[in-house]
Amino acid sequence: MIIPDIVWTICFGLFCTVIAIQAFYYLYFFRRMAYYHNKEKEVSVEHPVSVIICARDEAHNLVKNLPGVLVQDYPTTHEVVLVNDNSTDESKYVIDEFKRSFKNLNMIELTQEAKMISGKKFPLSMGIKSAKYEIVLLTDADCVPASENWIKKMQDAYDEETEIVLGYGAYHKKPGLLNKLIRFETFHTAMQYFSYALAGKPYMGVGRNLSYKKELSFLRIKDFLPSIKSLAEMTIYLSIRWQLVPIRLY
Repeated sequence: MIIPDIVWTICFGLFCTVIAIQAFYYLYFFRRMAYYHNKEKEVSVEHPVSVIICARDEAHNLVKNLPGVLVQDYPTTHEVVLVNDNSTDESKYVIDEFKRSFKNLNMIELTQEAKMISGKKFPLSMGIKSAKYEIVLLTDADCVPASENWIKKMQDAYDEETEIVLGYGAYHKKPGLLNKLIRFETFHTAMQYFSYALAGKPYMGVGRNLSYKKELSFLRIKDFLPSIKSLAEMTIYLSIRWQLVPIRLY
């Protein structure tokens, strides 16, 4: 079977088009991430922080990961708000045991499902509403901070203009091809939303490592969008839509 020259020409043209699009993304968007450096701050202020975690049937993960959040090296006032979202396992008893040793751990017990509000939106909104401090820092029960300086580094990104700080949530390194593919996909996704944010076109953040000001979420709560999976994503969406909120990476 002989393939006509016109077919080869079309295929080559499509190939060149794809390469050109990829080159554009790497040169225009991704290079911003490659050459990104945090600006040195003349004055560093440590703000009070409320760390918020939503957990449903996460007793095993709480035992394994919660200590990493509770033993953070952060001398400034901070709290950990843990929303126990209708758990049926031993989560409540695990949290109560941690509360004996860590007085800055506050638990919110949810015993009823919120009608017409799916996923983490309702428990997360309850956690933010109960937070004592203006700056909230979000993570998940199945995540552990990369270091004891996590709170310090995330809040240090704030200045007078910044109201949202985007963080990176890496995947645990384990043997196997599947783990490598998941870690690559996680890294590539982060590279995309970080690069777009640096280009002034932010479009997402991950709720396992994200910080913003408490006032920001509740000023826009009336515009709650059912199609958005979480309150964190809703905040990012509205800030982009209205172009009101400076966003910074960390």
